[in-house]
Amino acid sequence: MKQALIKLHFAVFLAGFTGVLGILITLNEGLLVWYRMFIAAISLFVLLIWKKELQQLPFKKILQLLMIGGIIALHWACFYGSIKYANVSIALVCFASTSFFTSLLEPLLKNKSFSFVEMLLGLLCLVGIYLIFHFDGRYRTGIIIGVLSAIFSAIFSVLNKKIIEDVAPKTMMLYELSGGVLLLSILMPFYLHLFPTNHLVPSISELGWLLLLSWLCTIWALDLMLQALKKVSAFTVNLTLNLEPVYGIVLAFILFNEQQQLQPSFYWGFALIALSVVLQMFRVIRMKKL
Repeated sequence: MKQALIKLHFAVFLAGFTGVLGILITLNEGLLVWYRMFIAAISLFVLLIWKKELQQLPFKKILQLLMIGGIIALHWACFYGSIKYANVSIALVCFASTSFFTSLLEPLLKNKSFSFVEMLLGLLCLVGIYLIFHFDGRYRTGIIIGVLSAIFSAIFSVLNKKIIEDVAPKTMMLYELSGGVLLLSILMPFYLHLFPTNHLVPSISELGWLLLLSWLCTIWALDLMLQALKKVSAFTVNLTLNLEPVYGIVLAFILFNEQQQLQPSFYWGFALIALSVVLQMFRVIRMKKL
């Protein structure tokens, strides 16, 4: 359990850079996610073939993983959309509501009883987001898209937890990334028609950021997260992911001076989210000692 939590927290640390990279890469959110998943899928496929680690799976399982990958693609597209319509700090704080939606969805999808404590801690995150939404109207579109991102994140985490026991993490990741690329490739013509852009191909510098995003913040981070998910609950994973705003917001403050754009309501909301993370970590540690 201790090793799983260490891997989980390091994965979250890597994930904290994704918001910053979303600012540095000027492609729109749909293209950004397509490139991210395409580069990661190709790289991972080459790696698994070279190491002869690609696990053979039944067709039904492959379809399930491809479907989950589509949900991941929608989550990432909404996440980067939230950054574009608001900023890194707002998008990351909205992402923290994943824990609330997980506390609702996990019992429904896994036929288990609801946990009052988990729902209460998740609701605490949601109250934090409401404070920001209610008192700062500049970022409401970004907040709505960010909450949609959190809902998709909760869905794919719970579904991953149901099938991860008999699938190697890297093989699971390859099929899910491929499913995301497939869905986005189908949707991209319609998306670009609704949101036209002249910036279709990344620049040299953006390609470098995309490689960093795909290799470190996607392949490595997801591998660590899937390993941890074998030992801890989906709710614990998602609530721990609430630490992602800590790393991402600190970086956004340092690199982009985003603290100048935020009102006091942001800090009150963020304080409630941080409190929910701390309480859940104490709860998990205490339960393991009993």
